[in-house]
Amino acid sequence: MTAERINMIAIGHLELADRTRWQELFTSYNTFYERTLPHETYDEKWQAFLENKTIHALCARDEHNTVVGITHFFQHPSTSGPDVCYLQDLFTAPEARGRGVGRALIEAVAEWAEQRDCCRVYWHTSEWNETARRLYDQVAEKTPFVHYRIAL
Repeated sequence: MTAERINMIAIGHLELADRTRWQELFTSYNTFYERTLPHETYDEKWQAFLENKTIHALCARDEHNTVVGITHFFQHPSTSGPDVCYLQDLFTAPEARGRGVGRALIEAVAEWAEQRDCCRVYWHTSEWNETARRLYDQVAEKTPFVHYRIAL
């Protein structure tokens, strides 16, 4: 198998048969950020992703058609211009890291947003997530904004 074949990544929508693998990856993502979600949340979000109306998901498949990465995102209005796209979650399976999966998912979200006339895609990550930040520094502009929140 050539190096080119090994690095083949295909981006597409999640399919019904992907439920278990999607939940494995999304659980790993949440564990990484020290969160635990109730099972109902996984059920609710899976259904929303399948409906593909208000929140959206894409996955990356390797040369064996295995889902090796996921991203979740949505479009929303902006008070200062056209709609924007928030890339909320991005996770690559550990065994697939370094193969361009994260970059391909980000590019696919950007293309999706551009097709819908969004003026930008944005996301947040933890300061300590150095691995992801190395990629983000290559594909996007780091802004000076500080993130605040109120938990309700």
